[in-house]
Amino acid sequence: MTNIKYDFTDRTVIVTGAARGIGLAIAELFATSGAAVVMVDFDGAELESAAQSIGGLAIQADVSKTEDAERVVAQAIAETGHVDILVNNAGIVRDRMLWKLTDEDWEAVLAVHAGGTFRFTRALVPHFRERGYGRVINITSYTGLHGNLGQANYATAKAGIIGFTKTAAKELASFGITVNCVSPNAATRMTATIPEARIPEVSGPIARFAEPSEIATAIAFLAAEESAYVTGALLAVDGGASL
Repeated sequence: MTNIKYDFTDRTVIVTGAARGIGLAIAELFATSGAAVVMVDFDGAELESAAQSIGGLAIQADVSKTEDAERVVAQAIAETGHVDILVNNAGIVRDRMLWKLTDEDWEAVLAVHAGGTFRFTRALVPHFRERGYGRVINITSYTGLHGNLGQANYATAKAGIIGFTKTAAKELASFGITVNCVSPNAATRMTATIPEARIPEVSGPIARFAEPSEIATAIAFLAAEESAYVTGALLAVDGGASL
């Protein structure tokens, strides 16, 4: 856990994909920094356990469904009084070479990554506008910038999140809302199958994957008062892999 301290007292944050990995690390950092944390995931059982471990509010939801996004936002506001920060982290993979990708593979990945980011942001904008304040941080990927074998659907979704972030930043700045994205390169279940000998090759000049807590620190910066002048940015927290 990082020693950098942020104060999110009286702030409420929604984190999607919060049951494990980067999402759980983000939720934990906010919780230890004084925020009320609303944790969202499709896996209800794992989510409940994770939320209990850090004192968060667990809400099971499918981020690809509009009704679920709106339900989460309404419940979060009802139970905490307001929402200040949204972290769109939920994601899935359906990896296949493009000639083997089915329509379902394509649509499922875009619906969760790009669709979930859009739906949760849209659901919160009226609340943010009313309060004159909001922070949105979206998780993109190295693959969205450079592509990757077997991940045409994932790369398209992650590239789309970058375009969405920049557009939303322009549209929402006048309402006191900042929108940024982070491209992580962390040790998660998605990188666990990479042979140890190949880690220096795929992880950039620092030659290791980040700990999820290191990604969480970058998210916290973009959510903090100190980052009020940062919007529309892509922050690569990838050990230099995207150089």
